[in-house]
Amino acid sequence: MPVPADRLTLEQINVMERTEFVESLGGIFEHSPWVAEGTYGQQPFVSVQQLHDSMVDTARNAEGEQILGLLRAHPDLATRLEVSPLSAAEQQGAGLTRLTPEEFAQLTELNKAYTEKFGFPFILAVRGKNKEDIISSIAERVHRSVQEELEQALREISRITRFRLDDLLNVE
Repeated sequence: MPVPADRLTLEQINVMERTEFVESLGGIFEHSPWVAEGTYGQQPFVSVQQLHDSMVDTARNAEGEQILGLLRAHPDLATRLEVSPLSAAEQQGAGLTRLTPEEFAQLTELNKAYTEKFGFPFILAVRGKNKEDIISSIAERVHRSVQEELEQALREISRITRFRLDDLLNVE
């Protein structure tokens, strides 16, 4: 079965030159092509899971400020600001573009409190969740410790990036 033009195969990724690899995979981690750059050279990947694990390891093993930059590259959920096309599609699928004015105000306040406490925006893999799930999650997580929430944010990024990688490679 042929692969659609906008999808990649693992075989294609394994033979890419550095520039093409970074261009193709640089958007998997929100505004952080350095993750793809740092993962390049670990080919051949025998599975999408190995590719994803390598990318997650690159992100998690970065310097503290670089990790914080990765976290801060994520947009606030339901923001009216410009977000990446991948984030926009993910948020739309979760119903965040259809918030009532009251829900939008509540989420805006929770996002503000969360960011003030932790120094990075609330990050949640929203695929499969609805707006009620999301509001409930941020309302709960805003009360956690900084260390707990840093770890949770990195786990959420891992989920988000796996969804994105699966979509790019058309993994079922």
